[in-house]
Amino acid sequence: MELPKLNFQETFDFKFKKDKDKFFIYDLVRKTYLLLTPEEWVRQHWIHYYLTVKSYSTSALITEKKIVLNGLTKRIDLLVTEKTEPVILIECKAPQIKLTEKTFEQTARYNSIIGAKEIVLTNGLQHINASYEDEQYVFYKPK
Repeated sequence: MELPKLNFQETFDFKFKKDKDKFFIYDLVRKTYLLLTPEEWVRQHWIHYYLTVKSYSTSALITEKKIVLNGLTKRIDLLVTEKTEPVILIECKAPQIKLTEKTFEQTARYNSIIGAKEIVLTNGLQHINASYEDEQYVFYKPK
């Protein structure tokens, strides 16, 4: 199985398993193996990043949370919380998906429901960071 090298300085210790012809990756938040899709590969990097580099606890990370947007049920990819308050919303795309204004707007719409202070739109190779200030998004490069 060929997995693309993603744009993270760190290397993470992932657990994999294979069942028949499918590969699975262990999710430390949900404590179960999930089908290894390109988007899941990106999400697991972010989960490991927030757990190992940023030292968040697994209880501070929420994955696949359902939200209702314009009457439609959607799922957010990853939400980082502090004392149960939403802090960073991460929207993960597969590495081959180009990040565009349209994909950023999707993330911003999700955040209109969530209310996180920051959002990250990522395909694992490129990361777009923005903070929500004075009712608008301000883009920034992380330190």
